[in-house]
Amino acid sequence: MKAKGTLLVGLFLGIAIGTAGTEAIRAQQTTTTPAYIIAEVEKDSSKADDPAAARKYAEETPKSLAAFGARYVIRGGKVQTLEGDAPKGYIVVIGFDSVEKARGWYDSPAYEAVKPIRQNSTKSRLLLVEGFVPKP
Repeated sequence: MKAKGTLLVGLFLGIAIGTAGTEAIRAQQTTTTPAYIIAEVEKDSSKADDPAAARKYAEETPKSLAAFGARYVIRGGKVQTLEGDAPKGYIVVIGFDSVEKARGWYDSPAYEAVKPIRQNSTKSRLLLVEGFVPKP
């Protein structure tokens, strides 16, 4: 009889710990707000057209993103303008788990090494946007 009581107490204690752990993990996952780098990139007619530089930037940038767990969401796909002015180039959206990771990537030595390629060969705007976490 005593063994059954001990077993039941252990069972309930295990369930309580498991439930508390699950809730803690869920709370931690939903408190981190995702972030996105949005780039609008156009060729700058005042700068030399350098396909080799563009190729190098396209090859090196993904390598700099890997350490930050980033992923391309949009990488220059076809754009349909529904309202306002059409972009003069292409759009890139890169997703990050947090604003801190996005900022860390932008300021990282790996990206600092390739950033001048984009800056010297295109006219671009980069925006860091905080994402949205839906409430459960």
